[in-house]
Amino acid sequence: MTDAAPSPGNTHGAGFFGPEFFDRVRQRLSLDVPAALRDPTAPAVRGDLDLDPESWTKAGVIAAKPAAVLIPVVDKQAPTVILTERTADLPSHAGQIAFPGGKIDGDETPAGAALREAEEEIGLRPALVEPLGYLDLYLTFSGFRILPTVARVKEDFALTPNRSEVADVFEVPLEYLMMPENYARKSRNWNGVIRHYYEIPYRNRYIWGVTAGILRNLYERICRE
Repeated sequence: MTDAAPSPGNTHGAGFFGPEFFDRVRQRLSLDVPAALRDPTAPAVRGDLDLDPESWTKAGVIAAKPAAVLIPVVDKQAPTVILTERTADLPSHAGQIAFPGGKIDGDETPAGAALREAEEEIGLRPALVEPLGYLDLYLTFSGFRILPTVARVKEDFALTPNRSEVADVFEVPLEYLMMPENYARKSRNWNGVIRHYYEIPYRNRYIWGVTAGILRNLYERICRE
């Protein structure tokens, strides 16, 4: 594992990002599955439309495909978040920074799908993962309705990335990701529509798009007073 060292200049108290963080997740989130996950007509308020709702309408996007991702927070003195770098030859989102995750199969729960995908993609054993709660449903320009599972991961894990999907696995300090000043607002042309998104530079990597948006939502739901 690499890239787990804390970044200098953090302003939050270290204690918040230990056991208190997991306690706040349990208090503020639940494992109740929202009806909007499988019902495109039900309201969902988070997603790629956050920074510019009009662009969603202009693009004519309908997010109708249920999916799940795992936000794996490693429970150690200075917690970290496990992220992946997708391989460069994948048909979609190649080379991007992502959470483990994918489509929900049949009647499986979103948490079950997230755990399955994490084991398939990076070899993270479900026995080491404790799902704590679902973050807000996140709608994407690529048509997915993603339900992120925030989870506590025991520190004594070993990972085996699936090289057909994952080029690298790395950790980022939770404290760094929960500092709003580390988020930059960017924009780019997407099929003739200007799409706005967040970007988080971290060392030689850039976390952006859906992954950055979900992390920003994690900050707003759990860390912002």
